[in-house]
Amino acid sequence: MTVDSSAARKPRRSAAGKAGTTGSSTGTTGTKRTSRTTKKSSDPELVQLLTPEGKRVKNAEYEAYVAGITPEELRGLYRDMVLTRRFDAEATALQRQGELGLWASLLGQEAAQIGSGRALNDDDYVFPTYREHGVAWCRGVDPANLLGMFRGVNNGGWDPNSNNFHLYTIVIGSQTLHATGYAMGVTKDGADSAVIAYFGDGASSQGDVAEAFTFSAVYNAPVVFFCQNNQWAISEPTEKQTRVPLYQRAQGFGFPGVRVDGNDVLACLAVTKWALERARNGEGPTLVEAYTYRMGAHTTSDDPTRYRGDEERQSWEAKDPILRLRRFLEASDHADEAFFTELEAESEALGRRVREAVRSMPDPDHFAIFENVYADGHALVDEERAQFAAYQASFADAEAEGV
Repeated sequence: MTVDSSAARKPRRSAAGKAGTTGSSTGTTGTKRTSRTTKKSSDPELVQLLTPEGKRVKNAEYEAYVAGITPEELRGLYRDMVLTRRFDAEATALQRQGELGLWASLLGQEAAQIGSGRALNDDDYVFPTYREHGVAWCRGVDPANLLGMFRGVNNGGWDPNSNNFHLYTIVIGSQTLHATGYAMGVTKDGADSAVIAYFGDGASSQGDVAEAFTFSAVYNAPVVFFCQNNQWAISEPTEKQTRVPLYQRAQGFGFPGVRVDGNDVLACLAVTKWALERARNGEGPTLVEAYTYRMGAHTTSDDPTRYRGDEERQSWEAKDPILRLRRFLEASDHADEAFFTELEAESEALGRRVREAVRSMPDPDHFAIFENVYADGHALVDEERAQFAAYQASFADAEAEGV
């Protein structure tokens, strides 16, 4: 069913008065960790076309957008998700080995990204955050090019206009304004393309996002706001970000919102196609909330065990987007064992290629951080540079002394 803002259900509330809270658990260290179930009868309905068990379900409003999908295209969606996950795992490993300074994993969000990414036309324009590795894959950006910034050797690594895929945006929420302005320009140019902006549940609390909603609604901009609600804004759960389901925020700005099962690649594909079609037809913006889960850490500098329990992750593992589609492919005889075996070999080859590409990159300039801070220099920056130089030199002294 459609879950637009005019027919939204009221969010479930706990005894503590927090929307969506269902309880908590305490780890052995005494740190309070939230433990929440993810679906109750009083929760808003999800647009879903593929159940966690891999069974196809019909949806009167969105079925038409995937009705003609072929077995080959289904295998393509599965391949996209598998290769994206393999690349993401390799990048995480490279960071742990000291090859990257940081990495933001998409583990668990493959369906939301691949489904929405494959809904785009070539002339549509994408404004990502720093976690849209699956969308980058769909836009033809070489995975190795994503890693230069995380290694500290470039500021992006690709030409945004070559793939209509903007550089990763680190500042939370600002890309929604960029997307809105670009979409307003598309309208003035008389083009029939659409724009999509990705952001997370935490970014939905940023003022930039509210401003983007306002301008896009007033100027009827052809933009889709695609929110991947992965339940956690670093250590803050969604119920501390909002008192209502996120998709309902669109109502106050005057455009429709819909909540889709973010672990269902078919539903994400269908709903995003619908939203992009609205944009191209001059019907204005749409907010899509992809209800999914971040299976890993926020970034490699985060430890999710400090704020959430294992049982929550385990409940979402049963909804794994890749396993879900594999079950459907196998039950429908759309893929045989040879397909999965060949794909496994392809994914390992991708991992090796990415690993070799990163290790062939130059080392970052450790002192570049001190450059271009002030146009005319600054005494404090000079002092910090000298302190850092002494720190770096201490390693060479230790090696010389055989420590």
